[in-house]
Amino acid sequence: MKSYQDILKNFSFPLYLAPMEGVTNAIFRAICKEFGADILISEFISSDALIRDIDKSLLKMSFSEKERPFGIQIFGNNEQTLCQAAEKAAEANPDFIDINWGCPVKKIVSKGAGSAILKDIPKMVKLTASVVRSVQIPITVKTRLGWDESDKPIISVAEQLQDIGIQAITIHGRTRSQLYGGVADWELIGKVKENPRLHIPVIGNGDINSGEKAIAYKEKYNVNGIMVGRAAIGNPWIFREIVNSIAKKDIPQINYEERVSLCLRHLKETALLKGERKAVLEMRYHYGGYFKAIPFFKEKKNRLMKANTIVECEEIFIS
Repeated sequence: MKSYQDILKNFSFPLYLAPMEGVTNAIFRAICKEFGADILISEFISSDALIRDIDKSLLKMSFSEKERPFGIQIFGNNEQTLCQAAEKAAEANPDFIDINWGCPVKKIVSKGAGSAILKDIPKMVKLTASVVRSVQIPITVKTRLGWDESDKPIISVAEQLQDIGIQAITIHGRTRSQLYGGVADWELIGKVKENPRLHIPVIGNGDINSGEKAIAYKEKYNVNGIMVGRAAIGNPWIFREIVNSIAKKDIPQINYEERVSLCLRHLKETALLKGERKAVLEMRYHYGGYFKAIPFFKEKKNRLMKANTIVECEEIFIS
C-alpha cells in the first residue's frame, strides 16, 4: 500500500486546497492547481448518500489525473456506512481518503457527524479505526481543536488517531462553537506538532489569507503543510502568492481583465460540468473574491447576484 509519506515526498512544503461544499468542484480545484495548490481534496461527501449511489455524491468523487495527489473526503456517524463509503471511495482510486470530523454546520452536527464527534472522542477513535481497517489506502483526518473553549483535547486526539493508523491530521485552529468566527488558535496547532509522541504530518488550517502569513506560520509553528480554505474562494491566486513568498519572488499583480477572464472561464467550465443554472448559482460565492478591492465592481456584483444565465453574466462584465 502506498503511504501518505510517499505522497508527500515530492513536496518540500505542500499547500492544500480545503474541501468546501459548493465551492471546490473539479473546475475550481483545477484552477487552484494551476496557481500552485499541491494537494486537492473533494467536496465533503455524505457516507449515507455515497453508498446509495446518489448522483450528486458520485460526481463529487470524480477527478482527473491532473488533480493528483487527490483525496476524497467523507463524513458520517455510523460505523457500517462510513466503512462502506470508504470502500466505495477507494474504488475511485484516490491517493488517500480523508474523514471529516470538523464541519461545524448545524445540519451536519445535528446528525452526529462532522464536529459533533468532538463530544464523544472514544466514538471518534472507534469509527476512524474501523475505516482504517476497511481499506488499503491511506486514511487522514480533518478536525478542530475541540467542541468549545472549555474542551480542546486536540493533543490527545491526535495521538489516539495516530495510534489507530491515520497517516496525517489537518487541524482547523477553532472549536466547533466558534464556527468560522474569532481567531484561529495556531499556538495549539503548534503544540500538537511539538508533541514528541506524534510522528504523522500535521497540516495547519485557519486564517491563512496571504503569503506573508503563510511564511510566518510555517516558520513559527513548524507544521508539515498549510491548508487554505475561505481565502481561496474567488482567489486562486493566493496559492501563487504563497509559493512566490516562500521562494522570495515578486508577487504578480492581477489586473481587472485577468480577473474577468478567469472568472468567466470558471463559470463556463462549471456549466459544462453541472449545468448552467447550477454554475450561475455557485459562482455567486466567488465574485467577492475575484473582484475584491475593485471599487467600481460593486454595482456589477449586485447585478451578477441576480443574473440567471451565462450570457447575462458576460454582458454585465463588458458593460
